[in-house]
Amino acid sequence: MEEKKKCLCGCSDVRVVTCSGASNVGQIANQAAIELAREKVAGFFCLAGVGAHIKGMVKSAKEADLMVAIDGCPVQCAAKTLQHAEIEPAIQIVVTELGIEKSHEIAVDKKYCSMAVEKVKEELGYKRPDPTSCLNRGEKVYDYTE
Repeated sequence: MEEKKKCLCGCSDVRVVTCSGASNVGQIANQAAIELAREKVAGFFCLAGVGAHIKGMVKSAKEADLMVAIDGCPVQCAAKTLQHAEIEPAIQIVVTELGIEKSHEIAVDKKYCSMAVEKVKEELGYKRPDPTSCLNRGEKVYDYTE
């Protein structure tokens, strides 16, 4: 059996879930999470698994040090899905509250995506991680089969 990697440095386990709705703001939310994961600001977590009440995924989400929800619009599907599983997002960003108008085009404007990324970083009080921090020592491995 493969050993799971664990972070022993005491750094924060930040995870992000998003709306990925059929609109520009839903896609901006989703792309923002991808960028946050690429920059190792937060781990991109599966909202569908939480919404499907997959035990291991709900447990893992509840164990996160900090959960970020990025919603596209005021309907707030990401935050409400977490709340339905009794997980309160520590930070919630709503893309339309950044002055971005919702449309049913699914193209992602990089400028708007950057706005969402920067807002999450601002809310986190983000500082560039130390090169020796856990965020740069490999990905965590989660077991959701339970």
